[in-house]
Amino acid sequence: MKWDTLEEEPCSLARTVAAIGDRWTLLILRECFLRVRRFEAFQSSLQITRHLLSERLKKLVRFGILRRVPYSEAPKRYEYILTQKGLDLYPIIMAMVHWGDAHMGDERGRPLLHEHKSCGKLFDPVMVCSECGEVLHAKQVHVHAGPGAERSGGVSEAPRLSKLKRREHRNRS
Repeated sequence: MKWDTLEEEPCSLARTVAAIGDRWTLLILRECFLRVRRFEAFQSSLQITRHLLSERLKKLVRFGILRRVPYSEAPKRYEYILTQKGLDLYPIIMAMVHWGDAHMGDERGRPLLHEHKSCGKLFDPVMVCSECGEVLHAKQVHVHAGPGAERSGGVSEAPRLSKLKRREHRNRS
């Protein structure tokens, strides 16, 4: 597997890593979810070089995660807004934040607290089964090759779902 061809791999994780799998991109996404939108604000907050920031923003736009929206005509300047595809990364970012809070914190405690606007409570993100609502843990999940898996190597080593289960899953989607 080569770094520059990850987006072509028959693996959802590899394709995701191709889009967001470097430290600067993840930190730019953090800033986006903190409502930073302008180039200068990203640069100031992250202390990243203009060249690197420009490259990462272009990549996020190319993948459809951000869109460029002009906010000034003279000089021409843009804001970077999360698309729906970008907003769908929120659970990933929150899972990483939660892991960092649990495993990388220090005596000062969490740097940021997250409050659910609807109920007003501070929360920790959890992953639940889309079918029954039960909290998911790694040891409780079985992996099966899906229709997009290659027939040999890597992902295909996972057991295949029966035709009936694949059809049921397709009908729910």
